[in-house]
Amino acid sequence: MEVKELGHVVLYVRDIERSAHFYRDVLGWRQILPAGGSAGRLGRQQAAAFNAPSGRTHHELLLIEVGEDAAAQPAGRHVGLYHFGLKIGTSDDELREALAKLEQTGTPVLGMSDHTATHSLYIADPDGNEIELYVDVPGVDWENPAAIGSPTKPLSL
Repeated sequence: MEVKELGHVVLYVRDIERSAHFYRDVLGWRQILPAGGSAGRLGRQQAAAFNAPSGRTHHELLLIEVGEDAAAQPAGRHVGLYHFGLKIGTSDDELREALAKLEQTGTPVLGMSDHTATHSLYIADPDGNEIELYVDVPGVDWENPAAIGSPTKPLSL
């Protein structure tokens, strides 16, 4: 078997409308399945599906509502998802535009990093799922492990 690409991410969320608003209106995902009942392997539940405006595939993000009484994510280091990355472009200008949108919507930025190959902003969705918004740095030789494995540095936009 050979994995060809990451197909989609599925997240449990407390409130489907709140999370759909965040992914649609703050991050700009295209909602393709409205919030509402859907039948799945876990029974009938509220869900919303999204894909990037490129329409690369049938869906890239699925949100499933589990309710306000669901357990919170554990604080600190723990086994499980750390974050997922969303490529938003190839220039710091695009990253600055994203930062302005985050500030406009009141979305806190958790950190900013220069990874040599990428420049990144870190945020969290309404349920605390961490998201890396990044741009590829032009001219990086992806075949050179030193470019990808460089130490992380602070990023100033």
